[in-house]
Amino acid sequence: MTVTIRNISVTCTRPGGFNLTIVRVNTSEPGLYGLGCGTFTYRHETVAQVIEEYLNPLLIGRDVSRIEDIWQMMNVATYWRNGPVINNAIGAVDLALWDIKGKMAGMPVYDLLGGRSREAVPVYCYAESGDLDELVDQVKAWMARDVRNVRIQLSRDPVQAASHAPQGAQDGYYIDPQEYCRRVVRMFDYVRTRVGDQVELCHDVHERVAPSTALWLAKRVEPYSPLFLEDLLPPDQGMWYRHIRCQTSTPLAHGELFNNPMEWEELVKERLIDYMRAHVSHIGGLTPARKLAALCEQFGVRMAWHGSPDMSPIGYAVNLHLDMAVANFGIQEWPGVPEPMAEMFPGCPYIKGGYAYVSGKPGWGVEFDEKMAAEYPCNKEKTPWIEMRLPDGSMQKP
Repeated sequence: MTVTIRNISVTCTRPGGFNLTIVRVNTSEPGLYGLGCGTFTYRHETVAQVIEEYLNPLLIGRDVSRIEDIWQMMNVATYWRNGPVINNAIGAVDLALWDIKGKMAGMPVYDLLGGRSREAVPVYCYAESGDLDELVDQVKAWMARDVRNVRIQLSRDPVQAASHAPQGAQDGYYIDPQEYCRRVVRMFDYVRTRVGDQVELCHDVHERVAPSTALWLAKRVEPYSPLFLEDLLPPDQGMWYRHIRCQTSTPLAHGELFNNPMEWEELVKERLIDYMRAHVSHIGGLTPARKLAALCEQFGVRMAWHGSPDMSPIGYAVNLHLDMAVANFGIQEWPGVPEPMAEMFPGCPYIKGGYAYVSGKPGWGVEFDEKMAAEYPCNKEKTPWIEMRLPDGSMQKP
């Protein structure tokens, strides 16, 4: 008997400071449904609208087992392809269909992908402060919990370079790229000197520097043996990695802003990066993500899926199921699951020591309390840190 899509519903909620978009695909089989995450936190209502008004009527009555065909159809349904809104809408539905397939098979999704390549997933956790001694204390606290990979960041200062701006300059988060890079080098030196070599340190640049400055930074942090520098450059400047790669041995991670295969193809084929940092729902879900992982494996690029705080536990579970299965896994970002989010998503992944674990239940192994979600409505507040400006007041484009 063919199981078909009965309808698709969307819930937007904000249990942990970010707007989440959760999709439920209900089927013709009573009690059988799938959950997916299509969170684009800054445009959550737009993603929901695409799913409810366009994908839902398109997909009602479709065979849930035909995931590949459904994905290809959704991908061309707008004629113009890609972009974070469309991809997250497609990705959320795709993830829900994989959840259904796992439940129908009685298997966790990682078993559908070929089974476990590892028992748990090594993660890196966050340390962030404007005070270097506090930053060291945070790293040491993670080390005491047996976490051996930590991302170190200097807290953002919204007026860091505003004093250099011309009269009448716009409000925003001001950044002086050169001073920022000098501070990052000092940070690596200070932290590494005090915590030793028993922990791997990485840093996210967030595409905030010019190519020549990015090269300078990558060369200067090389003596401190970073795990990687992430997103030195925006996607449209990706070919500058060729110049950086040939002048430094600092490992390079890239990709959290990717939403078009053309943005990663040459970087992977030319072996210009070490870690692929794509966000699974932003590139369209598990269906394209597993293909990207296979492409990266052929060229020695390891996977380090984007796993920021503006994701749901369903999104974290998706990352971990991929991590469990693929041979070319590298490291997984882990910001932690705050309360009440963990309560809202029973079965959500968790960490113990330096490893993340999934429930092992069929599908993603995560449930969703819609009644509780309704108690945490979304909002449309400004996200001022995205309005990053250079010392002269002009916009700094990530």
